[in-house]
Amino acid sequence: MARGRGKATPHDLEAMQHVSGMLQRLLAENDLKQSHLADRLEIPRSSFNEYVKGTALPRPGNVQKIADYFGLKKSNIDPRFKSTIPSATPKTVSDDVLRLDRDLHSNNHKSWIRYGNELLDKQNTVNEPQAVYFTYNYYDQPASAGTGQYLNDVKVETIELPIEVDADFVVPIYGDSMEPEYHSGDYVFVKLSVDLSDGDIGVFAYNGDAYIKQLRITDQGAYLHSLNPDYDNIPITADTDFRTIGEVVEVYRER
Repeated sequence: MARGRGKATPHDLEAMQHVSGMLQRLLAENDLKQSHLADRLEIPRSSFNEYVKGTALPRPGNVQKIADYFGLKKSNIDPRFKSTIPSATPKTVSDDVLRLDRDLHSNNHKSWIRYGNELLDKQNTVNEPQAVYFTYNYYDQPASAGTGQYLNDVKVETIELPIEVDADFVVPIYGDSMEPEYHSGDYVFVKLSVDLSDGDIGVFAYNGDAYIKQLRITDQGAYLHSLNPDYDNIPITADTDFRTIGEVVEVYRER
C-alpha cells in the first residue's frame, strides 16, 4: 500500500511486517546502516525508514531495487509479489515452516532450502530393486549341435542369471525349431533325468547330435517333435543311437 491511500488492510499489515522483518535481517547480516542503504538504492530515507519500521509498504519499483541489490526475488522481500495462482488442492503452511522462513539468517536460510530440495529429490527417486543373480553350470554349446558326449567332453563353465531354478546345468538355444515357446538365444535350464514322459521338453542325444525337442510317445512309436510346424518330426527307431540327457524345466530370455 502506498502512503496516503487509505487505511491498511489486514493483508497490507501482514505484508508490512514481512517487509520490515526482511529489511532488518538484511541490514544486520550485511552490516549496513539504514541510511546508507537507502542512499545506495536512491530511495528517500524517510520512506525507507517507514519500510523498516513496518508502517508503510514500498512501491513495486523500490521492491525491485531492494531485491536486485541483494540478489533476491521480489517475492522474497514483499509477499505481495508471490504467485497467486491457486493450486488444485489448498495447502496449509505450518507455523514451523513460516518461522524458519522468516527467522533464519541468509546463509542458514539457503542451507535449509538446499537441504530440503535434496530430501525432496531423494523422496522422488524411484529405487529399482537390485537383481539377485544365481550361478549355474553352463555348457557353451548349442543344443542343436552337441554330441553324444554332451556332458563328458564339453568343458563346463559357469553363468550367472537373475532367476533361481532347480537345475543341473544351462545351455543356449540356437535356431527356431522350437518357436514360439523357445527362441534362438534363450537359455534353458536342464535337470538331469532319463525318465521323461510323453509331451515333456528335453535335451536328447540323437545319432551324435544334441537336440532340444518335445518327446512324443504314441502307439505307433516315439519321435522328437519340433514346436515349429516348419520342421519335420524326428523318428526314434531301434537303429537310432538315442538317449535322454535331461528335462528342460525352465527358460530364461534376456530383455
